[in-house]
Amino acid sequence: MDRFDPRGKVNRALLVGVSEYEFTRPKHRDGVPGQLPAVAHNLAVLVRALERGGVLRPLEITVARSPRLADFRHSLRAAADSAEGLLLLYFAGHGAVPSAGDELWLQMRDAEVVRGETAGFEGAARFTNVLRILANSHAERIVVVLDCCNAGNAARVWEAVERPDVRRRVSVLMSVQANNRIDAGDADTPTPFTARLVELLTSGIEGREGEGQGDEVHFLALAEALRAYMSTHHRTERGEPWEPQSRTENPPVDVVLGIRAGAGRPVGSGAAAVGAGAVSLPTSGRRRQRAFVARVCAAAARLRSGAVGALRPSVPASNRPPGGPPARRVTVVLLVLAAALGLVGYFVVDNAASDRSACGPPVELRLLTDPDLESTVRKAADAYLTSAANTKGGGCRRSGITVYGAGSAAVVAGLRDQSDPWQRPVSDDTDPQRDIGPQPDIWIPGTLATAARARPSGVARTYVTLDPDTAPFAYSPMVLSLPQGIAEDSVRERTGDSLAGLRAKLARRDKAASMRRPDPEYTDSALLATVGLYGPAKADVGRAEGSVAQTGPPAPTAGDLLCTLPDNADTDRSTAALVPEFLMVSGVGCDRTTRTPRMAEYPDDVPGLTPTFVRVHWKDGDNDEAARDDAVRRFHDWLTGTGLAVFGQDGFRAPSGARAFLAAHDSANGLISDPGRPAGAAGAEAMDTALNQYRNAKGPGRVLFLLDSSGSMAGLWQGPGGAPGILKQSLGGLGAQDEYGVWSVASPDRSPYAELLSFGPHKRRDAERALDRAAVKDAEADPYGALTAALDTMAQKGKDDDRPELIVFLTDDEDDNHLTAKGHLDELLTSARTKGVPVVMAALDSGGCAKGRPDQRISDASGGRCLDTKGDLVAGLRDEVARTGTGDE
Repeated sequence: MDRFDPRGKVNRALLVGVSEYEFTRPKHRDGVPGQLPAVAHNLAVLVRALERGGVLRPLEITVARSPRLADFRHSLRAAADSAEGLLLLYFAGHGAVPSAGDELWLQMRDAEVVRGETAGFEGAARFTNVLRILANSHAERIVVVLDCCNAGNAARVWEAVERPDVRRRVSVLMSVQANNRIDAGDADTPTPFTARLVELLTSGIEGREGEGQGDEVHFLALAEALRAYMSTHHRTERGEPWEPQSRTENPPVDVVLGIRAGAGRPVGSGAAAVGAGAVSLPTSGRRRQRAFVARVCAAAARLRSGAVGALRPSVPASNRPPGGPPARRVTVVLLVLAAALGLVGYFVVDNAASDRSACGPPVELRLLTDPDLESTVRKAADAYLTSAANTKGGGCRRSGITVYGAGSAAVVAGLRDQSDPWQRPVSDDTDPQRDIGPQPDIWIPGTLATAARARPSGVARTYVTLDPDTAPFAYSPMVLSLPQGIAEDSVRERTGDSLAGLRAKLARRDKAASMRRPDPEYTDSALLATVGLYGPAKADVGRAEGSVAQTGPPAPTAGDLLCTLPDNADTDRSTAALVPEFLMVSGVGCDRTTRTPRMAEYPDDVPGLTPTFVRVHWKDGDNDEAARDDAVRRFHDWLTGTGLAVFGQDGFRAPSGARAFLAAHDSANGLISDPGRPAGAAGAEAMDTALNQYRNAKGPGRVLFLLDSSGSMAGLWQGPGGAPGILKQSLGGLGAQDEYGVWSVASPDRSPYAELLSFGPHKRRDAERALDRAAVKDAEADPYGALTAALDTMAQKGKDDDRPELIVFLTDDEDDNHLTAKGHLDELLTSARTKGVPVVMAALDSGGCAKGRPDQRISDASGGRCLDTKGDLVAGLRDEVARTGTGDE
């Protein structure tokens, strides 16, 4: 795993602690719940821990005590603008969420909550906007730490960021899971989360082995240690285990946050502190000069505050000898001389060692690529930056290269139809700069056909011209990556057959085996897999999609798919993955020792990945056209020549002829050096057709929500984390054409349910109003009667079509006795197996999905999913509803 070591760089930390609020309840109706005196202690102990940690220098740490919103924004922008290495934002205070739970508001000193149909959070920073400000920073890595109620709701905001380059730079550590309030602790001590955070930063993480072990404190290990400790020793106000959350993009880049107290620290430049494999951009002469000046200023500040006092004469000022300057003035003069001499010495030594300080700024190229290719392309760009091909006389670089990836379908649409707003965004609805990234000079899609799909149609006004190479520069076939235990032993049986044929053989060997494919909208490799999955003839797309169906949304990339399979050992041992062959050589960033060994089978009807170099020209972007064209040409010539060695190391093949590996690879990787005749190249029309078929595969969905409204639910009802609020948060996955309804499940009379929202299409606001009217009843729930009726109802609605359907039952499991009595559970399981409607059992109980529990058995029998509070129930439910519906979320 790569790691980022910020030592020696220009870093910034903004520590925000809101302990005092101007408006608090009950004195102010629209105020926050109360004051937070513990937060004042957080800032003091955290500053000491960070200073001792050796990553951040004292002058790089800014403390904002109970700021108003305007002051917070000013401080945030100042920190973002000045950071070049690590940018750390810490917030402790009140955190609020709207009823939909899709945002987190960080409440500042002047916070108010204006109540109405939709709560308005005045004097609070919307976390989405905080991320936007942070993303505009030039910092290499950004770490956000949130210690507040509902902190985990920030995870959804982070996940909604569509630009992978932003997610890759930003890591978020959240004090508690979504929709949970937490106790701030005693007024005389720090809050529990920050107290433990400081202890780990100071003392280190015990038992840390392998990569990142020793005296360094890394982000990922810190997050895991906090989760383990807090979930064991503390509980949220809802009585659930207190489970801090974290988010970082896969493959993760770990960040060094400190060195434990008492450990030795590297001496010298930041480069000396960066270990092998560290992700670190070379420090320019200007940055080194700035860092030196910062050190001089820090020394001056220390002398002014401490050392100067030691030099003062012990006699009063009135008794000083006349004619001599005060000691403070002498000291300042000495400092100025020392600084001047130091700077002179610094510039002399630095310039004697290298002529780079005289180098002008190189041309900065922007390279956009397919997410599956991003890791290899970045390696190639890094190798080129320091190569002789990119170096002028005196050691100056000719160009720099910024590599970023974005979803394939979004890039095609952006280049083909949205070049105007890409240059000049005019609305939040269409903003490729935000959703994809900056305008690229170079684009490397996964196939030559994708470049053809992105050509402007000529109907609308366009500001971009694409100039692709006539042929790809590398190749990687699509393979069926099979666990070794269920793979075919014979090399001959692993080649020369269609995808359908290979799957039929797999089913004969293991009836329980399944297959998965990543998101066809996000990567070219997944869309190529879909082309093969649907086949050349008129496809039964519904059946084809059913063959790769899984719980939750598909993984965005092939690397993510291979990352997530080992999360469940049984799934890893029984699941085939349609992925590019090169990933079986280069591996993925989250590789682990427990991964099931895999072997490749080669379908002869799934087109392979063919990376292609595309020069992108923008209208009115010609101020430095000649220099930019020269820089692109030099990189192109290097990449398609010497640079192919990088692609060879990562497992790519030659794009033509025998398509041999570009570099030798061990057959122990489960690969076949000559898999026979490859599939033909995919055409642009075939890829567009498959994408449209995928998007329209299921049509509008049907969802029936069952809401346990029995008396035992009273303590789990209010707020966004209550039962109606959780259902509200899942409505974003339903579109205008989807049909859904809500039943209240309690039995004050003969009927096991009452209709809260009639079944049909609805506006989201109308559905939310219906849920607002829901109330707990003084009665028990009859889950057997309600689920039986729901299965019958949904089976009847779906008898004449193949539209996706789903039943959701949100319950506290207090009335499970109605399920287990009189053989009811066996009857219900039989009905669940035969009706063909998946049931999501969402239990507001950490043990609801334990093996053998009714919830787990019902969801398994129906082909649905069991969710409980041991995991992220809210996010899981949103995913399941979104899979069925056609909404935007």
